[in-house]
Amino acid sequence: MRRPPAAVLAVDGGNSKADLALVARDGTLLAAVRGPTISHQQVGLEEGTARLRNLADAAARRAGLPAANGPLAEIGLYTVAGADFASETRMLARAFAAAGLTQRTEVLNDTLAALRAGTDHPFGVVLICGAGVNAAAVGPSGRTARLAALGPISGDRGGGRDLGMGALGAAVRARDGRGPRTVFEQRVPAHFGLRRPDSVTRAIYDGRIPEERVLELAPVVFAAARGGDAVARGLLDRLADELATMAIAMTRRVGMVRHAFDVVLAGGVFQNHDDAFLARIGAAVRAVAPKARLAPLRSPPLVGAALLGLDRIGSGVPGAAEARLREACTVMGTPPRV
Repeated sequence: MRRPPAAVLAVDGGNSKADLALVARDGTLLAAVRGPTISHQQVGLEEGTARLRNLADAAARRAGLPAANGPLAEIGLYTVAGADFASETRMLARAFAAAGLTQRTEVLNDTLAALRAGTDHPFGVVLICGAGVNAAAVGPSGRTARLAALGPISGDRGGGRDLGMGALGAAVRARDGRGPRTVFEQRVPAHFGLRRPDSVTRAIYDGRIPEERVLELAPVVFAAARGGDAVARGLLDRLADELATMAIAMTRRVGMVRHAFDVVLAGGVFQNHDDAFLARIGAAVRAVAPKARLAPLRSPPLVGAALLGLDRIGSGVPGAAEARLREACTVMGTPPRV
């Protein structure tokens, strides 16, 4: 059988966008593009698959690949949000395989792309802290573990949304006498161009401020904590403790307590660097797993999806190939949108 022009068609598919790359066996980045989400939860399975085909066609054109009737790549490695349960993963795999873009198809949850992108080791833990939280791990034996990450119904606490709500709640409680004084009394309403905390709550209640905008307050919390506000520091301590608990649970579930491994930190909240916040997470994790190391995500998750694909078609990705791919994606930055 004739080998397709690319080794891997890699996809990092989130709830708001999808990144796709075509990669050669030697780690050469042939093309990468960004487009709208392909999530079946957001746009439906049929529309998501159609968008996937459009993205793949755009990448093939950018790579200068000739039009062909056969597959573009040996394997399609799709790390997508919404691949939460085995039934969903099988459904997505069938749909993506039917698109005929690759000879083989594998669908994984998007947490595993961030883990592979964040460490050179074959095992480790990843913590996701964006709007919400998630965690996953791959152990020395290849065993995997992941949280359901369905929000409050699966016991999740933490993330940018929780930080924002915590800041708003603290501002209101301080102003009405139920809580300690905090700079949030001024900074939270000021962020929205208002003067009083209760004006923010009323604007959210009336629909003049979308509730999702509380996510914007996460950097406000970090800035207040760095400035010495005790309430802000308490919010970050609570989040750090929850993230450490997640990492410890994943570590234990895959039998990694005695091993040296990376805890990859991914998601927008971790971009708000705070030494005390990171130190608290690290100390709690190392109290259980002394050889664990915190590792801020250093390559985009799309790199992780591509490396996972290369892992699948070989006996391990050569160091030169991995370095070549990481360098190419760093130089490229955000993939061009199509």
